[in-house]
Amino acid sequence: MSETVKLPIVVLVSGSGSNLQAIIDAADSGLPVEIRAVISNRAEAFGLTRAERAGIATAVLDHQAFQTREAYDRELVRLIDSYQPGLVVLAGFMRILTPQFVNHYRDRLLNIHPSLLPNYRGLHTHRRVLEAGDREHGASVHLVTEELDGGPLLLQVRVPVEADDDEETLAARVLSQEHIIYPTVIGWFAEGRIKVRNGTIQFDGKPLEGALTMPFNGFRDAG
Repeated sequence: MSETVKLPIVVLVSGSGSNLQAIIDAADSGLPVEIRAVISNRAEAFGLTRAERAGIATAVLDHQAFQTREAYDRELVRLIDSYQPGLVVLAGFMRILTPQFVNHYRDRLLNIHPSLLPNYRGLHTHRRVLEAGDREHGASVHLVTEELDGGPLLLQVRVPVEADDDEETLAARVLSQEHIIYPTVIGWFAEGRIKVRNGTIQFDGKPLEGALTMPFNGFRDAG
């Protein structure tokens, strides 16, 4: 039996790396990816410890050592490309990326955002949802473009907002679902179910028109 070909990925983190851990756990359970490196702009990021415990190569590229965002991103591209990834995964990487960086990895740069995009782009999404009195929240996986949190949507999960929620309880409920949908989308890339051809995203050979959706307690495929 031939060995399964694994998609090489590089993961970028700035903090605790809980989504990174979900990807590591999924890879250990058969997700066909090879995490070639975890890179952070912060030496103290716990995501680096998670990677080291899993035997994954790590690197730190401190943004404070560079005078401009463009200079940092040029060096970050050089570092990432040294691992030859097929997909670059942002997992809590707290940097606004330059257009040059985004274009270099166009159609193979993923991000996850804790809201039902296009609602609540940017920071403090849980607080803003509660302040607005919304009864539904969620998370979105999308391809990255130059527009902040504005790239094509791939998969969303809808999460109920409970009457007694505060930011902490709501954030924890959303994060538990992020840990499901991010490895799911990465798996789709690895399995060839998601492809980008001539600017069109295809899912299972058909154009993807809007995000696929996953309910809070299960998955519903498109169509």
